[in-house]
Parts: sequence; C-alpha cells; structure tokens
Amino acid sequence: MTRTQTVKTGDVKTGDVKTGDARTGDIKTGDIKTGDYTPGGLTLLACGALAREILAITSQFPDGMVDLTCLPASWHNHPEKIVPGLARKVASLRRKGRQIAVIYGDCGTGGEIDAFLEREGLTRIPGPHCYEMFLGTAEFDAEMEDQIGTFFLTDYMVRHFERIVMQGMGLRAYPQLRDMYFGNYTRALYIAQTDDEGLRQKARRAADELGLTYDYRFTGYGAFPDFVADAITASTSQTSQQKQRR
Repeated sequence: MTRTQTVKTGDVKTGDVKTGDARTGDIKTGDIKTGDYTPGGLTLLACGALAREILAITSQFPDGMVDLTCLPASWHNHPEKIVPGLARKVASLRRKGRQIAVIYGDCGTGGEIDAFLEREGLTRIPGPHCYEMFLGTAEFDAEMEDQIGTFFLTDYMVRHFERIVMQGMGLRAYPQLRDMYFGNYTRALYIAQTDDEGLRQKARRAADELGLTYDYRFTGYGAFPDFVADAITASTSQTSQQKQRR
C-alpha cells in the first residue's frame, strides 16, 4: 500500500528564488513553465504577477512534487482573456494527465473564473484578490476600514511600477491623468512579501509619484504556502488512490 504524504509548510523562507529553468525577476513572457510534465503530478496554474512568490514556495519542496504554469500578468488589464486562457491551459494539462490547482483571484472577471472552475471541478486559493491573500481577510478589512482610499503595492507592483503604472496607465505621457486616476486615493500601502530595503525605497518613490502618503506592512507569502501545501497533499492522496485501483 502506498502511504499518503502530508505536506507541512513550517516557516517558508522569503528570499531569492533559485529555480533552474524559469526566470522570476522581470517576467515579461506570456507563459512560464517549470519542470517536466509527468502524468499524475500537480501543476499550479497561476497569474504571472505571483510567479516569483509561488516559485519561492515550491522551491522548498522536493523536486518533481509540483510545478508551475503562469498566464500573463498583463491580462489584469484585459480580464476577458483570463478565462479563455485558463480553459486552454486546463485542457492541455489534463491531456497530459496532470492534476491542477489554481492560484488566481477574481481579477476583474465578475465571477467568471469561479464559474469556470466550478464547471471544471477545480479549486482556487480563497479570496477575491492577491492583496487579501497576502494580508489575510481580517487584516485587509481593517486596513480598508482605516483608510478606504488605499492603493496597494505588492513586491511585483513595486518592481514593475514604472511599466505598469507610470507608462502602462499613461502617466508619463499625460501627467494630468494622475489626479483623475488617483484623486480618490489617500495612501499607498506597500504590503511586502520580502524584507528588501531597495524595494521599500522604490515603494516610497512610487507613493511620491502618485501624490500619496506611504505606509508599509510586511506580509510574507500570506495564505499561499498553506494553499500550496494543501494542494500537494491532495494531489499525493489522489495519486496514491489511483495507484491502488490499478
């Protein structure tokens, strides 16, 4: 009889990602994949904006236990692309015999991601968006109650602030748009996944660029380590049951 392995996260370390075949710094590709697909294994299907954090978590598990496929982070600006993209990836992974867990929020789809996953019998990490996943529901609600006009910054957003916000939203070309977009915000809250002074300085500059006060909270990886560990445990159990039935 094959024993089912229960995975324990313990204290997942934050720091540099040292995976072999996926670049996790400036992720500009439409799709990243780590590892080789073998039937019965687990693939995490995630938003590219979370790739660095997820790889930092999965790199602490044994090789071959889990791999990662990401869809473009830029699809946050085109949410109509997300569900069709997920559908293509799910179909492809299932043809390869992979088990799947999804790491996405609602991401502006108006419930379409959840409706798709329900039809497919798949689960995703709980929460409407990554800010709440990092902070936890109670802390997120407390921050919003304290200042409803909060603009959240994650490590990913700080690293790519110039491209995502200043250029992506047209603020470099049309500075007058700043007050139109951010006039109702009062602060930029940097919820940090890693303890990085360089990123803190960049986050302060980002707040200044937007004319907002700056605040900081260290969150680490929030709900993500437990979700990944639970997904691995469920995958291992399912694989064990399948082997016993053969």
